[in-house]
Amino acid sequence: MTSRFITGFLRKLRDDGKMIIISAHNLFQVEEISDQVLILSEGERVAFGTMDELREEFGSLTYFIHFRIADPSSLSGHLTFSKDDGGYVSTAKDIDQLNGITSQIDAAGGSVERIESRYPSLEEMLMAV
Repeated sequence: MTSRFITGFLRKLRDDGKMIIISAHNLFQVEEISDQVLILSEGERVAFGTMDELREEFGSLTYFIHFRIADPSSLSGHLTFSKDDGGYVSTAKDIDQLNGITSQIDAAGGSVERIESRYPSLEEMLMAV
């Protein structure tokens, strides 16, 4: 409750044209309300920009392919995957890799249930820095 109140209050201040400087460890909250983010390491600036600019510099879109297959050993040895909620999940870094994975799953008699795309979170980008 308090966290939502603070987030709402900070958004209102931002929308009213106020500059807000936040030093926080709750990076999800920072990501949700910040126009720009500054990352410091030992007092030195290591990254600064909008979330889109930081994603461009420190992370890229990742595709998560959720699938089912009766015999996962029938998949090519090059395909890495893990168990996930009664099925399996594999990741791809680009469209070509995504197409290759879905083709392998189909050729092995599996079925793709869904594909999710996700940019890295601010916390994941911070770890990359």
